[in-house]
Amino acid sequence: MATVRLTMAQALVRYLMAQKVLTENGTEPLFGGMWAIFGHGNVAGLGEALHAVKETFPTFRAHNEQGMALAAVAYAKAHFRRRMMAVTSSIGPGCTNLVTAAGTAHVNRLPVLLLPGDIFVSRAPDPVLQQIEDFQDGNVSAADCLRPVSRYFDRIVTPLQLLTALPRAVAVLTDPAQCGPVTLALPQDVQAMAADWPEEFFAERVVNFRAPQPEAFEIEAVAEILRKAKRPILVTGGGTLYSQGGTAALKAFAEKHGIPVGESHGGKGALAWDHPLLSGSIGVTGSIASNALAAEADVVIGVGTRLQDFTTGSHALFAQAKLVSINVTPFDAVKWGAVSVHADAAAALTALSQALGGWHSDGAWQDKALTLNKQWRDKVSEIVVSSRAALPTYGEVTGAVQASSPDSYTNDISVCAAGTWPAELHKLWRTSTPGGYHMEYGYSCMGYEVAGGVGVKMARPDREVIVIVGDGSYLMLNNELATSVMLGLKIIVVLTDNFGYACINRLQQACGGAEFNNMYKDCRTGPHGVPAIDFELNARSLGANAETVRTIDELKAAMVRARASDKSYLISIVIDGPQCTPEGGSWWEVGVPEVSTRPQVVAAHEQLVQEKKKQRV
Repeated sequence: MATVRLTMAQALVRYLMAQKVLTENGTEPLFGGMWAIFGHGNVAGLGEALHAVKETFPTFRAHNEQGMALAAVAYAKAHFRRRMMAVTSSIGPGCTNLVTAAGTAHVNRLPVLLLPGDIFVSRAPDPVLQQIEDFQDGNVSAADCLRPVSRYFDRIVTPLQLLTALPRAVAVLTDPAQCGPVTLALPQDVQAMAADWPEEFFAERVVNFRAPQPEAFEIEAVAEILRKAKRPILVTGGGTLYSQGGTAALKAFAEKHGIPVGESHGGKGALAWDHPLLSGSIGVTGSIASNALAAEADVVIGVGTRLQDFTTGSHALFAQAKLVSINVTPFDAVKWGAVSVHADAAAALTALSQALGGWHSDGAWQDKALTLNKQWRDKVSEIVVSSRAALPTYGEVTGAVQASSPDSYTNDISVCAAGTWPAELHKLWRTSTPGGYHMEYGYSCMGYEVAGGVGVKMARPDREVIVIVGDGSYLMLNNELATSVMLGLKIIVVLTDNFGYACINRLQQACGGAEFNNMYKDCRTGPHGVPAIDFELNARSLGANAETVRTIDELKAAMVRARASDKSYLISIVIDGPQCTPEGGSWWEVGVPEVSTRPQVVAAHEQLVQEKKKQRV
């Protein structure tokens, strides 16, 4: 057997380079490269290995480990989980900075390979710089913080351990059910150790993505339920988009059987915004049409959705309906007593359609759905142009962004994650292209937006990537705007300033609480008061183009300039924070205190008790 002598780090990089995937563009690398911030624990070993292949396996540097890992997560999402990236950090704070990004990937079922440096296996120089010493367990390091947010975790304590660890890692990263973050902790002395590796280990391999097929008995059980149904509704999730052929299968199924479609955040874009059967967003941030239909449905068919509380209205929105769940992940498919089909979305919908033959929903139900759906589309057209407040509204901003290009529905990708904007964009953003709505709303990670925009642009360089973010989330993590400029990855950032955390402020009041510690005006301040933050100047200091606008007309004009720019462009606008889109939406369970001196809290708790009676248990 032919062998080659390499360090552990060199072997790891060589293996990653050998993994390929068949895409719409032909055979491409499975890993789009490595995000790296070098430090104590990865610069000597892995850094040397990456330098040797820098022309064929690119290394990208960012400004914060969380930011670069979020960019990697967004890259995978934008590729519908077919391509991914690796991320390496130093042993201490660099490693723990990865935890939030790993949690984001874990919740959203998105692949990312995390390669934190680790302490010395030999322990000869202990305690080393940045080492965490556990007084009860000598094997614990900062990397262990990643265990609960990893789908697979391993510590490479001897070089040849990679022979088993790396295939396992790739298997998890590319598995439709197990997909999520993988962590391989790399002790810094082991990175530098050499071994004789079988050359066949580095042979090029084209990864095949499995599409689990449904069992006949599962399909027949669901078909029997639908044959008796009159008022079904489909709820599409991210699994529809991640399934090859999933969006086409959903469209064909809905049209053939006359079933309206509601969208979770993850499933938005599976149908074009103007499809007659599309009822729009569903759940807590749902449309009038979707939520009205869901409340009357006798069967709800979840397709690739993990049934998050925002989708189900805390399991109260459609508790009266028979629940069917099609999902590649058994854990998700069996939630809330659903009749489950453990299968790929496209495969399951195709098989179910064949089993149903010519069956279709009740004619009056279809007519109602078509009417409600058109009324909602008309309402959205009104919301995105009409003024409801003295200052610009979220809806008007959405309308101005999309009105600034005739190709917005087909070419723009909106990127968002937290605050008020997820509710607004879920209802109002219009896209005709799968992936045109990029919302991280599993973890709702503040700070995802700018970093995520960078990752999306890496994945889709020919598309216009528009990051839509509030001032609170922008200030949480904005430094990757400099990374976008450094790498020539032009993104547009539309920053809406409402002087604080307006979203959680509204929730606070809805629960009977007083305005407290959310808006700047309600926060403790020092003698200089609330800072006047110049977001335009901040963006310019990071190397981007930027401007501040005050009106919707000015925003439209600025968007035209931003689209024409050859580098990242930030537009800041002050908006009416309290004035969000009131139409649609459903109840959301929040823990309201049972006892309070505030009568508003007491009233809110009484309402909670009443609403909980509607929940599916």
